[in-house]
Amino acid sequence: MEVSNTTDESEGNVRPQTPPTASSEALDFLRSISAEEVKESLFGDGLVTISDTGKELGEFSITVEPTRHKGQDCLLVHANSHGTIDSVPMGTSVTAYVTHNLKTLEQQHHEYVKLEDNHLDKKTFVTIQDGQYIMNRIVSQGENTTRTEQTFSVEAMNGFISEGSNLLLQRVMIKKGENYSNLNFLSFDSEAALCTASYKNLEERHQKVGESDVTVQGIERTIHSFKGLPTSWQSYYLSDGHLTSRVQVGSPVMMRLLALPPPIHKDEQRAAISIPKKPINWEEDMQLYSKFLDRKEELKGDHATYMKRHPELKALLADFLQFLLLRKPEDVVAFAADYFASFSSTTKSGSAYATSNEARFVPRPESPFKKSQMQASYAS
Repeated sequence: MEVSNTTDESEGNVRPQTPPTASSEALDFLRSISAEEVKESLFGDGLVTISDTGKELGEFSITVEPTRHKGQDCLLVHANSHGTIDSVPMGTSVTAYVTHNLKTLEQQHHEYVKLEDNHLDKKTFVTIQDGQYIMNRIVSQGENTTRTEQTFSVEAMNGFISEGSNLLLQRVMIKKGENYSNLNFLSFDSEAALCTASYKNLEERHQKVGESDVTVQGIERTIHSFKGLPTSWQSYYLSDGHLTSRVQVGSPVMMRLLALPPPIHKDEQRAAISIPKKPINWEEDMQLYSKFLDRKEELKGDHATYMKRHPELKALLADFLQFLLLRKPEDVVAFAADYFASFSSTTKSGSAYATSNEARFVPRPESPFKKSQMQASYAS
């Protein structure tokens, strides 16, 4: 059995650890996955994070697309979850390069919780280098930072399923439609310690998605940490692999699909994946370049005409920019919302300067402009 070395730079010591192993059933399942089954899982998902009272807290999105990484054909898996719980911003992002047999080539995993005066930030980077997996982790809390490095041979990580490859694995499991037992893969727990992760089927059930009542199939993934209690996530999917809900067992927060995605036909999906797009150099194409110049002049003329019809626009923007540079606020979005709110008919009378001065001393309700800006950042 392979032995990994764990180096904690903050303490300067090395802790030997015997890693667990994946079950033979899990390894057989990975070998059974065809490239075609993975290609049929190349689509995006978008869910809304809600509380147990139905309040929207944030958004969760997944994208999977073909790419190349260090000269190798693979898949780029990107997942984002951002929101605010009890007025505390928090989020997780995963960017992973995964092969068609779900081997992780590289992954970046970032988690943060913006507590007042005590921000928590965790960054974990996993990559294959010189025939071994290298895992680097940086945890910052307040002014304290801890760095950890672990190395594992590729053989010892046989059956490793990262957070990125897990998203693909569950889609493939749903599309295969089999009953699974004793599927124990390798994974990292919340403290970046290598452990096993088990997968099992959940009973089929009905779920309301928008105005539709759909039948969904579920999978439960459990991380079996050696130091703490097991942690489980239950995810439900449509038969085509689209995620409809996801929840950590015991958490009051759930991610739900609000509207059914358009169906993906296999023939259309194969065509979209297998036929590469021919790159177009529009600058060398006389016709395209001519259209570009015509459109450019058309837009310039349209914009100039609008500016002439509304001379107040220049004055308005100039005043705002001057005021912004004089105050130099930390939160530009909130400052802009307060400044322009004074021009609204629903805002009490007074100058923009008075409104902005007031905002520095009197708490104001959260601006709808700022809320929409935050929602847009969650989705990006």
